[in-house]
Amino acid sequence: MKKEFSKNWNSSKQPRKKRKYLAKAPIHLKKKFLSTTLSKELRKKYKKRNVVLRKGDKIKILKGKHKGKTGKVNEIKIKRLKVYIDGIQTKKQDGSKVNIPLRPSNLQIIELNLDDKKRLAKISANSKNKEKINEDKK
Repeated sequence: MKKEFSKNWNSSKQPRKKRKYLAKAPIHLKKKFLSTTLSKELRKKYKKRNVVLRKGDKIKILKGKHKGKTGKVNEIKIKRLKVYIDGIQTKKQDGSKVNIPLRPSNLQIIELNLDDKKRLAKISANSKNKEKINEDKK
């Protein structure tokens, strides 16, 4: 793997090279790494498996100490590939509370934030295209 980021790089078995790929990726590609799986109901509705996270999405935590808890996405740090959720906090030594950074791979979207019309159009357009393809096959 080269020192600079390469879109053409396939993959490697070595974890250090995978970590390097993620760390060196430009922000417009890192945003794609923030995609999270949809719940079963949303998968049927939109005919998509995963969607890029946005602030305001309702989330369920699937792994870790806070497994099973739900909350809204409060903040997303694209550079660090971390997500912060309302109510998921830990106590510091001095008594103050701090939000816990979570990986998007350990989360599931329960409810989408559809305030943005472009996002809604993109998601629903994809489901319409898949319906047309299924009709053509029959």
